[in-house]
Amino acid sequence: GAMSVDSITDLSDNTSKLLEALQLSHPHELDPRRSLGKTKMLSLNPITQQVPRIVERCCQHIETHGLQTVGIFRVGSSKKRVQQLREEFDQGLDIFLDEHQSVHDVAALLKEFLRDMPDPLIPRELYAAFLHTASMEGRAQLTVLQLLLFLLPPCHSDTLHRLLRFLGEVARHAEGSHGPEGQQIPGNKMTVSNLATIFGPNILQNEKPGEKDAGAMSFEDSAAIILVLQRLIEHCQTLFMVSPEMQRDILRRLFQTDPDVIDYLLRRK
Repeated sequence: GAMSVDSITDLSDNTSKLLEALQLSHPHELDPRRSLGKTKMLSLNPITQQVPRIVERCCQHIETHGLQTVGIFRVGSSKKRVQQLREEFDQGLDIFLDEHQSVHDVAALLKEFLRDMPDPLIPRELYAAFLHTASMEGRAQLTVLQLLLFLLPPCHSDTLHRLLRFLGEVARHAEGSHGPEGQQIPGNKMTVSNLATIFGPNILQNEKPGEKDAGAMSFEDSAAIILVLQRLIEHCQTLFMVSPEMQRDILRRLFQTDPDVIDYLLRRK
């Protein structure tokens, strides 16, 4: 719930599915801060960002108030306050999180949302395929991961992209640093490995909550989940970008098979 989705109902069902599958867009057209004259790769994201409000608000809150919080996502939270926030979001209320909310409560809310999604952020039918990439290395591993990301529904793709960018930002503040006046700024201690260990089982789930074997996972699967999520965090920027060559190839094919899609994209641009 609490999502804003750009409707493409003016297209036929088949065309809508094709457009969703390809997820073609040029988001920089909508960014007034873009630098003219610079060559940019095209984004994998669909025409309009489809990220649940609760995810966006939690990420924004922690990015603003919690990047220096030691042990974020590990330190306990208030179950009562988290439940209250959860109920308010579930009612569709436009909740604004500010400095008065505990960073640990917001962190717990984000984890709960991802854990309790009816279909996990990476759909269960792709669970085995994503885990298989853990046995691969180098460029081949990244290529297969990107092709698998192409298969995600637009909302899942957008939300995963937002989450991975957020986790990367948290990891960049893991180590302590010094401020402009030499003051010590503490690190949050949340490395990419730590974040992958915490979020991996919430994003890659094989069993539905409440099923007989839910929660039971082999050591091999657990290790593979952590490794896959590490790679997704580390290479988020690259994995969610489509090369100009691939974009041109898709457009050429579409021009022959589905010219209406080309017309729609040009009108949107």
